[in-house]
Amino acid sequence: MAAALALTTLPFAHSQARADEQYFPLQSYRVGPYAAGGTGFFGGFIDYLNLINTRDGGVNGVKLTWDECETQYEVERGVECYERQKSHKDIATWNPLSVGIAYAMIDRITNDKVPLLTINHGRTDSTDGSVFKYVFPLLLNPYSETSGIVNYIAGKFGGVDSLKGKKIAVLYHGSPYGKETIPIYELLAKKYGFELQQIEVPHPGNEQQSQWLTIRRWRPDYVVLRGWGVMNPVALKTAQKVGFPADHIVGNVWSNSEEDVLPAGAAAKGYVAITTQASGTEYPVVQEIVKTVYGAGKGNLDDKKRIGSVYHNLGIVNGILNVEAIRIAQEKFGHRTLTGDEVRWGLEHLKLDPARVEALGAKGLFHSINVTWKNHEGDGLVTFQQWDGAKWKVVSDWIAPDWALLRPIIEKSAAAYAAEHQVKPRTEADADKAASN
Repeated sequence: MAAALALTTLPFAHSQARADEQYFPLQSYRVGPYAAGGTGFFGGFIDYLNLINTRDGGVNGVKLTWDECETQYEVERGVECYERQKSHKDIATWNPLSVGIAYAMIDRITNDKVPLLTINHGRTDSTDGSVFKYVFPLLLNPYSETSGIVNYIAGKFGGVDSLKGKKIAVLYHGSPYGKETIPIYELLAKKYGFELQQIEVPHPGNEQQSQWLTIRRWRPDYVVLRGWGVMNPVALKTAQKVGFPADHIVGNVWSNSEEDVLPAGAAAKGYVAITTQASGTEYPVVQEIVKTVYGAGKGNLDDKKRIGSVYHNLGIVNGILNVEAIRIAQEKFGHRTLTGDEVRWGLEHLKLDPARVEALGAKGLFHSINVTWKNHEGDGLVTFQQWDGAKWKVVSDWIAPDWALLRPIIEKSAAAYAAEHQVKPRTEADADKAASN
């Protein structure tokens, strides 16, 4: 089935670009253990691209095109898709939604001068745009996420000074994504004086009994769930079996969806998770997608009940960020099909304040973003939501990470990467130069 999907999603229709089209190669995953995330995210992304085409005729007359290549969230398949899809000469961005695939693409996309977007995930030091010119961990990187989670837990005890002597366990997915935050949790534990235990769950996470027995014996104050896919509902159900309370489990940004809690049933009630965007259908942009896209029979989700879900809304937000980067770049380079390098320039000038977010119909859906040549993430603002048994409810204000702590770590890691890969870091003067053609 996977082989058939891979063959049928080759970009035959896009082998010759038209001057009025901008192409998105989608390394999606709609089968396998992580299909819930893939179908929701890519469904929302495609729904937004369809909205722009149907409602606006594209971006300033440039139609948005795309096709999909099935990866099953596997690195080898993701690289194969990249090699198949990269022949198109007018690629806007790559959006694989996979840490492993993204890592494997960094050198490739840098050589090809096409941006790689890793929204809410990816390589933390790619936040430093002076070294990682074409990689954008938009909205949230793994370290700022970790800082936000620790700050949230600290707030339950009265502040970071009250963390001393507390116990925090981190249950993480046994993958590059899951292991990305091991050192930052160690650093924060040392800084704030809390005890830390980090416990791996092998992919895909169907069996966790021994891990939760370890947690029960250690009796932490909080457990951070850094999961993905089937691992998350299994964690919540196993926690209930060993008697650990759901309201003392804090999920990371890939453990925060309806697909993570609904299969867990009553075991999920009270569970808290971090998020960069809200769920729900009350936002004007989501309502417009329902009316314009699904009303015309062009909706990408087979199950309309998933409209407005966490993954679907994240896909919509990802669509907004991609499209607005193109719109910004067009104001500099012209209302035409752009090169990947020109879209990169647009991303480095992606500034959406709350007023612009509201104008896009996304007020309350997400907060804002301010990307620069040096900071490829944005502001790193997060909020927290709690599952009440039927829906998510926001339970915190927007929380900022500890940039004074994180930025030197990011820059040190980026500098090491630059030295190892013989990358000359850019200066502000370099960044001010027009994109190459």
